[in-house]
Amino acid sequence: MNSPLIQLLVLAGIAVFLILRLKSVLGTREGFEKPRTPAPSAKSSRPEFEVIEGGPDRDITDHVPEDSQMAQDLASMKRIEPEFSVTEFVHGARSAYEMIIMGFERGELDQIQPFLAEEVYEAFVDGVAAREDHGLIIEAEFVGVRETAVQAVRFDKDSNLAEVSMRFVGELTSVVRDRAGDVIEGNPSEIKRQKDTWTFARTMGSTDPNWLLVATDT
Repeated sequence: MNSPLIQLLVLAGIAVFLILRLKSVLGTREGFEKPRTPAPSAKSSRPEFEVIEGGPDRDITDHVPEDSQMAQDLASMKRIEPEFSVTEFVHGARSAYEMIIMGFERGELDQIQPFLAEEVYEAFVDGVAAREDHGLIIEAEFVGVRETAVQAVRFDKDSNLAEVSMRFVGELTSVVRDRAGDVIEGNPSEIKRQKDTWTFARTMGSTDPNWLLVATDT
């Protein structure tokens, strides 16, 4: 066996040894596995977070003025239901806004009925029936929500009924066609801005997590 071949085999053996040693120390990672983070030490000299008792609840003050009646009502709601998050509610209301608007525009009321109070649902049914009687077809596309804000909060401490009014500014395209398919209103390339104030209600502490749309206004 010649000398170059012996040297190659020796180098290969050393490389295999080093690879096995590295695996035993670092472990094996595949794909996009997140790097391992060290467990927090019980003797950490500086805590990452400091909770100040009696401080402002940022989950509330990020959405309404700190000293307002709305903030007091939201705090009362969280005392009844500590896991309630105003931020999560706002995000959910924003998603519900798009879903309900498009359900109404497309006449798909069965999909949104669980999120509507009875009076609102009946009003939607009448609206869809009226345009169908006139042979009108709505073609709409939701572009997005430009603004979302808490506008009013009401909480009844006797019944635990909470009502939160949200102000939305949405953008969508909408075209109305007649039975012949001719456009009688709207432009498919024109984005319209729509302002709405919707009120959602729910009994805090109840087992039903869904908020219902109980009122709409523009």
